[in-house]
Amino acid sequence: MLWTIGDLHLSFESNKPMDVFGKDWAGHVDRLREGFRRVGPEDTTVICGDLTWGMGMEECLEDFRFIDALPGRKIILKGNHDYWWSTAAKAKAFFQENGIGSIDILYNNCFFYENAALCGTKGWMCPNENPAPHDKKLMDREIGRLEASLKSAGDRERKIVFLHYPPIFGKLYAKGMVEVMERYGVRECFYGHLHGAGRALAFEGEDRGIRYRLISADHVGFCPVKIM
Repeated sequence: MLWTIGDLHLSFESNKPMDVFGKDWAGHVDRLREGFRRVGPEDTTVICGDLTWGMGMEECLEDFRFIDALPGRKIILKGNHDYWWSTAAKAKAFFQENGIGSIDILYNNCFFYENAALCGTKGWMCPNENPAPHDKKLMDREIGRLEASLKSAGDRERKIVFLHYPPIFGKLYAKGMVEVMERYGVRECFYGHLHGAGRALAFEGEDRGIRYRLISADHVGFCPVKIM
């Protein structure tokens, strides 16, 4: 089976308890462990960013060991709070050095699960009518990374996109990101990032032929969402 969830926000070594952000986060590590009980050892779970609060790889080691110990294969992508991130190559080397064998990284590439190509990137904040040059530059870079991921899917008909940032947020619309998905025939998009009151502005449903769903951990009760 294929599953997804976002925003684990682990902090075994960085002392960042999540219950300060509201009662929904109380005991969230135990709730994640319980939620993953539905995942089988042969299953795959895509985790849409914000995995750990650690500032460097060494500070994240226990967090990644926790993720590694969860059932099945995990495919991770970068979130805005993943400060540990340097390069995908360095992260892969760190995992190998520490015996972490069930985690793969989605970054300018794609993975395949049965008939589906699993594509994605971090994304960026939905722009307003006049985005700052810095925001436009970062969004354009993320659009390019998404296109690289989708290109690597080849002629696989079913392409599923995973993002950290929402491509639609309230009245804001990441036009370039959506246009790339349309061009490559994407019909499913899962994203995280939004918590608390921000979840009320999340778009869930179909828009221009693409079905969107918010899967941040607190939004889905710390249980991975089954895709197929």
